Amino acid sequence: MAKKSMIERELKRARLVKLHASKRAALKAVLEDQARPMEERFKASLKLASLPRNSSATRLHNRCQLTGRPHAYYRKLKLSRIMLRDLAQFGQIPGMVKSSW
Repeated sequence: MAKKSMIERELKRARLVKLHASKRAALKAVLEDQARPMEERFKASLKLASLPRNSSATRLHNRCQLTGRPHAYYRKLKLSRIMLRDLAQFGQIPGMVKSSW
């Protein structure tokens, strides 16, 4: 189980990303528009830099929904490999069976 503080930190980052997503996208559109004057693009870059760092989507890290483990994460199921195996063993994941050969 991951530390509670790390799990909460990730949730806080996710909330910030969601809150500032539209503002960040608008500022990036201004920056990429070459037809706009240089001064306007520079002001947009300053505004973008003034936003919180944790509002950037690249700072998010995938974590297991049950344990908070950051490694060996399956995106489709949002679980770590350990929890995936445990749940599959008890038959709690539909269609997943233990392999044998």
